[in-house]
Amino acid sequence: MNTSLKARLLQHFINKKKEGGFTLIELLVVIIIIGILAAIALPSFLNQANRAKEAEANTNVGSVNRAQQAFRLENDTFADRLDKLDVGIDDDTDYYNYKVDDAVPVTATRADVIATPKDETLKGFRGCATADKDGKTTVKVLKGAAGNEVPDPAGCTAN
Repeated sequence: MNTSLKARLLQHFINKKKEGGFTLIELLVVIIIIGILAAIALPSFLNQANRAKEAEANTNVGSVNRAQQAFRLENDTFADRLDKLDVGIDDDTDYYNYKVDDAVPVTATRADVIATPKDETLKGFRGCATADKDGKTTVKVLKGAAGNEVPDPAGCTAN
């Protein structure tokens, strides 16, 4: 191999070592991009805990609705207290309070259960069990719009 070629090859490797690494600008751009991605993803990630708590309330209200259907089938009226339904749901859990709504009188054609959140960041739920004149029962679960607001009873209508 020619000496000038060897010298150029060595010079190339020496210069290449000097050029290794990232500039400060490149590092700053990467950090800014990571920061933007984190700012977008973090709120969604943190909201997952509230969604899980709300899913628990939705499931419990749905269970109470189904228990109300069974209770009405056996007794020709809806239950006016949760303990009559024997569904194994505490009326006071870590995140919600459950009760048959006093504002809507329990009759043979309608009963409402409400799940009131203990935390303002959670949404409230209302479960409605209704029966028509033929005895056919219908159930609904309504989710509150904002804060710990429980949906209005007008959202449930007897068929």
